[in-house]
Amino acid sequence: MKIPKAITDLIDSFQKLPGIGPKSAQRLAFYLLHVPQSELDSFAESLSNLKKNTVLCSVCKNVTESDPCPVCLDTQRDQNTIMVVEQPIDLIAFERSGKYNGLYHVLHGVINPLENIGPDEIFINNLISRVSKIEDREIEIIVATNPTMEGDATAMFIADKIKKLKNEEKMNEFKVSRLGMGIPTGADLEYADEVTLKEAILGRRSM
Repeated sequence: MKIPKAITDLIDSFQKLPGIGPKSAQRLAFYLLHVPQSELDSFAESLSNLKKNTVLCSVCKNVTESDPCPVCLDTQRDQNTIMVVEQPIDLIAFERSGKYNGLYHVLHGVINPLENIGPDEIFINNLISRVSKIEDREIEIIVATNPTMEGDATAMFIADKIKKLKNEEKMNEFKVSRLGMGIPTGADLEYADEVTLKEAILGRRSM
């Protein structure tokens, strides 16, 4: 039996999503056949508007509706700490915990040579440029990449770049730290609970 092209096209599209295999993609596609057309239209409109109605904050690179984003504009937040995270969803996890009140910088990935992702493919240079423009106050950069091989390599790269910047510009007021105990090796921050994130922030260590 030949499956209609409209269905196979949708299955192929679902399979391109992370964590979706052929069987899951097929189940999703056939499930949507039973959804009312009005809901499908709403779903399609949401997908269409995903990039149309969002922008990257020019300061922290978070996904937002306005530029700069609300976090960067909030003068009540601690302006002396910048937490570096891999993805916007990690930022959301820390905001949900309510245990951090500083600023952020979103990398949108990690250094991964196996997937041809180097420092220039993510927003590391933007972070270094942002840090280099900070004057006359003590700043802590909290590197909150995931505790994976790629996350650790990215953290070390960032720490080395900032230490080099400190030496060149004689900026002794910069401190670089890494999340501490509480986050198990190989874990994703987006799945961590509030207590675990709090322990990780409080237990951060210098790099």
